[in-house]
Amino acid sequence: MTLIYRIYQLFIALPILLVCTMLTCIITIIGSFIGGAHFWGYYPAKIWSMVMCRLLLLPIKIKGKENVDKKSSYVFVANHQGAFDIFLVYGFIGRNFKWMMKKSIRNIPLVGKACESARHIFVDKTGPKKIQETYNKAREILKEGTSLVVFPEGARSFTGHMGVFKRGAFQLADELQLPVVPVTINGPFDVLPRTKGFYFVNFHKLEMTIHQPIMPKGKGPENVKQTLEEAYEIVMSGLPKERQGFVENKDQ
Repeated sequence: MTLIYRIYQLFIALPILLVCTMLTCIITIIGSFIGGAHFWGYYPAKIWSMVMCRLLLLPIKIKGKENVDKKSSYVFVANHQGAFDIFLVYGFIGRNFKWMMKKSIRNIPLVGKACESARHIFVDKTGPKKIQETYNKAREILKEGTSLVVFPEGARSFTGHMGVFKRGAFQLADELQLPVVPVTINGPFDVLPRTKGFYFVNFHKLEMTIHQPIMPKGKGPENVKQTLEEAYEIVMSGLPKERQGFVENKDQ
C-alpha cells in the first residue's frame, strides 16, 4: 500500500497540488490588489489547504471549534510539529486570521508575494527596531478586528515534541487585552517529518484541538508569564503521552 500511495502522490496528487498552489497565490495577489486583503488573504488559502489534505487522503479530526466565538478576535498559539500544521490551521480552524511567520518565507517565489499581499506579518529579528516594527504591524492588524495565529516555538520540531514558547504573541495579547486560544496539533510530524529535500507524505491522521480561550486576568509582565505558562501546559496536555515533555530545539 505504501508504494501505491507514493505513486499516487507523485503522478496524481503532486501535479494537481502544484497547479492549485500557483492558482491560489495568483488569486490572492490579484484579489488583494483590487481590494479586500481580509477576504482574499484567507478564503483562497483556506480552500487550498482543504484540497491539499483531502487530495492526499489524510484523515482529519478537529475538536473544540465550539470554544471560540466567530465574532471575537483571538491570538491563537499552537505547537509546530511540521509543514502540515499550516494546512490544518488554514483549512479547519474556522476563523479569518493573519499569520505571524518567518521573514524567510517572503523569499519563496510566488508564495512570499501572496503572503505579503494578504498582509500576513513577517517576523524580522535582525535588530530591536525591526522587531518593534513587526509587533507594531501585528498590533494594528489586531485592532482591525481580525485574529492572529502564531507558532510561539518559532520553528518546526525535529522530534514531534514541543520546544519553548517565546513571549511575543503573549505580550501582544496582554497589551490589547485579547484572549489567547491554545491549539494542540498532532500528526503533521508523522505525515511529513522535518527533513531536507523531497520527501513523500506518510498516511497518518491529522488532529487539531482548539482549547478554551485564556481570558485576560490583568496586565503586565506577570500576566504575560502566567498566560504563556498556562497556554504551554494546555497545548502539551492535548498531545499523546509519547509526544509530551520538553525536547530542546536547536533552531530556537
